[in-house]
Amino acid sequence: MELRHLEYFVAVAEERNFTRAAARLHIVQSAVSAAVKALERDLGAALLDRNSKRVLLTDAGEALLPRARIALDAARDAADAVAEVRGGLRGTLRLGTMTSVGLIDVPALLGEFHRHHPGVLVRTSAAPSGSRGLLDALVERRLDVAFVSWPGPAPAGIDLTDLAHSVIDLVVPAGHPFAGRAAVPIDDLAGLDFIDSPVGFGNRTVIDRAFAAAGLRRRVTIEITDIATGVAYVRHGLGVALLPRFILGGAGGVATLTVTGADLRWPLSLATPTDRPPAAPARALIALVRDVLADPVTRSGVASRPLPDPAAPARSGRRSRAAPPTRHRDPGRR
Repeated sequence: MELRHLEYFVAVAEERNFTRAAARLHIVQSAVSAAVKALERDLGAALLDRNSKRVLLTDAGEALLPRARIALDAARDAADAVAEVRGGLRGTLRLGTMTSVGLIDVPALLGEFHRHHPGVLVRTSAAPSGSRGLLDALVERRLDVAFVSWPGPAPAGIDLTDLAHSVIDLVVPAGHPFAGRAAVPIDDLAGLDFIDSPVGFGNRTVIDRAFAAAGLRRRVTIEITDIATGVAYVRHGLGVALLPRFILGGAGGVATLTVTGADLRWPLSLATPTDRPPAAPARALIALVRDVLADPVTRSGVASRPLPDPAAPARSGRRSRAAPPTRHRDPGRR
């Protein structure tokens, strides 16, 4: 059994498609097919159920997939350890990000990381299913670390380190009856048509919880995966939106109001899995994030909004303080 064969199998299993797996691996599709067939011969079992539309895992494939991921992680960790001893950090860092991060200048952060560790290949991916999808990818060993927005306690299998937050404001068209006001109680928002992210996105979770706490029902008529486009939908009169303040800037054609009577804070955290220690490249990025956000000089260029003062009310299940970032472990881990 070759590690390369396991790598190709995992790619096909995750992509559910040989063509996409080949593109991800930067090789021809025939090489992927040949490697998977060789692995099946070695194991004496069919791992994939192939049809014209998609690829499904057999029972044997389902049993192999998590173990194949563990084996590949172990091989990568071994190579990273040797590279560290030799004096140069190498390997691959799989970083997950949301479609709109904003509070953290990810390109600047990764540029600084690359200057310190030019031998590390950073692969970034954005989850179309939001922070929930990124957390699932961490648990399933498809990512090493991720920037997520997850209000409340850390989910099982995940550690969260708070980095920053943004207040969520109401955005309405310029001609809306609320446009002349500076603030609006959350109770006044019942019955409006909302533009929002799909379920699973951090901002959607924050907003849904705020409405539930107020005993209100909300109607979402348009769902968007990139919250940065929300202002445009509002400007064209398609509804109102509750959006993180950091993306609003000086947007024209809309009015922005503070919402009172609700806890509407969009948190940004660094998420890592709890079932395995981070590999050397991930440890290096985590250390850089901590160093940057603990330094008031460098922090100002990377995070636009620090965490609230310790005296401010914290979100349920989480602690909040200024710097350094606060770490929150999965409650099931000791």
